[in-house]
Amino acid sequence: MPRGETLSGKKKAAILLLAMGPDISSRLLKHFSEQEIETITMEIANLNRVDKDTRDEVLDEFLLIAQAQKYMLEGGVDYAREILEKTLGHHKAMEIIKRLKEQVKVKPFTFVRHTDPKQLVNMISREHPQTIALILSYLDSQQAAIVLSELPGEMRSEIARRIALMDRTSPEILKEVEKVLREKLSTVVQQDFTQAGGIDTLVNILNRVDRGTEKLILEELEKEDAELTDEIRQRMFIFEDIITLDDASIQRVIREVDSKDLAKALKGSSEEVKERIFRNISKRAAEMLREDLEFMGPVRLREVEEAQQKIVAIIRRLDEAGEIIISRGGEDAIIV
Repeated sequence: MPRGETLSGKKKAAILLLAMGPDISSRLLKHFSEQEIETITMEIANLNRVDKDTRDEVLDEFLLIAQAQKYMLEGGVDYAREILEKTLGHHKAMEIIKRLKEQVKVKPFTFVRHTDPKQLVNMISREHPQTIALILSYLDSQQAAIVLSELPGEMRSEIARRIALMDRTSPEILKEVEKVLREKLSTVVQQDFTQAGGIDTLVNILNRVDRGTEKLILEELEKEDAELTDEIRQRMFIFEDIITLDDASIQRVIREVDSKDLAKALKGSSEEVKERIFRNISKRAAEMLREDLEFMGPVRLREVEEAQQKIVAIIRRLDEAGEIIISRGGEDAIIV
């Protein structure tokens, strides 16, 4: 590559992916849009030989910006600037901060996302349901699931409904909610509307709460909005839905599942589910599993639900990794 050439962002991305190798690059590309993948792939195809100095320069810049973004997430813009100035000097630090402000969109409630869920419940349980819904929409779905499970029962369905119906929230409202929570703003809020919530957010949360909470929320929500509840259920995957998977997918899932968890999960399932599992394991394994179920004796409902949730989590992970496919209607129809 000619010395002194100014590299475009697309070319830097192409060099970075080449340097990382095919395995890591393929995983990274899954997070890009089809158009972005096409553009970067074309850039890779058009790359001439990349010299070591250029490659190292791109890698150093990537690591530097990633570290700067981490500083911003942990302590805000001022903290990032202070750390970078000590390391790189004022001019270089300001250059990086400016680029991050222009290119990086950081979600609000960074501080809250690092808070223990039980402490967070105490912080927000007396807030308006709309405020709680807004906060949960920005949390990691696992953390949001724990918080939602710990909130008073009469609030859950109302908060769930508000998450599902949430669309866009103005920066002013976000700032006000953060102020109420006494959090010093440490995020870069874009001067447009930021989107959070929606049915997909609620589905991700409900797929991670315990099944008792999930059932209660959906039942209460159905009383208020049956159409919305039906749409939510259509997007969810519960343990009994394992019968909708093809045999190869079921076999792939079973390889990841602990035998004790599988036995407990089947203890509370229908005969249809049991037979589908037996059909996808060896004859000897099926006999052993039947014996385990027969001699297991009474099992707490909570233990059965926990085992089923573990298996659902494995199914969701394999689906996200593209190793199996969960059919969600026409958009995921399979053509052979």
